[in-house]
Amino acid sequence: MHGARPQAGANRIEARRMNNAVEARRLLRAHRYGVLGTLSEKFGGHPFGSITPYLVDHDGSLVILISALAEHTRNIRRDPRVSLITHDQRDANIQTQGRVTALGNAQYEPDRERAGRRYLRYFPETQTWFDLPDFSFYRISPVAVRYIGGFGRVHWVNMANYAVAEAAAFAQQEDALLAGLNAESTKALSRLLRQRYGIAATDVRAIGIDCDGLDIRHGEQVWRLDFAETASAGSLAETLSRLVAAGP
Repeated sequence: MHGARPQAGANRIEARRMNNAVEARRLLRAHRYGVLGTLSEKFGGHPFGSITPYLVDHDGSLVILISALAEHTRNIRRDPRVSLITHDQRDANIQTQGRVTALGNAQYEPDRERAGRRYLRYFPETQTWFDLPDFSFYRISPVAVRYIGGFGRVHWVNMANYAVAEAAAFAQQEDALLAGLNAESTKALSRLLRQRYGIAATDVRAIGIDCDGLDIRHGEQVWRLDFAETASAGSLAETLSRLVAAGP
């Protein structure tokens, strides 16, 4: 019996590490804006902060759409090292709420059309920017993530646990699953928004599905519905069906 305890303790520690990484990734997915930190070209590397919309892609990287004329773009072209911090923007208790900082490298995203299809579902108001030749997508690949889940819950997450296995397989399924939801299950999506957030909405549309959950647009607001557990690529359709069928 005594011989089993160290292994059980190690398993609990690893489970906590996994939970911290998943919670950090889910918090990033749940929000759309953050402070992008770059290293100033003009001022010799001093930190420079910009409010920036972002989208977490299937693999956990962050996609941003930025202008060649912007100060932060000039900074990135000189030095790709960046950070981005976001927080629970619906919680007024700024010191105790969840927040997450991703540190990484920002690189030009060459597949503009693929990135644009997904990004514009989340940010349709940026269509005009997308159409301008001086706006480009950059992808921030995190190398470290700092997660604060509340008072006393402060962690550098395990990046192996943060990473998403089979990200390409999730991306391949997304469009077909969204089409099915929006054709057949909008009443169920409205019910879920009422159950989770207490809002009455009929004009709803699913705009994104990933391993952690589902995003629904109602008017100008995007609402996040997390899965009970992280889905695998093979179980994504079944996990989605269980979510849609949940509740009375």
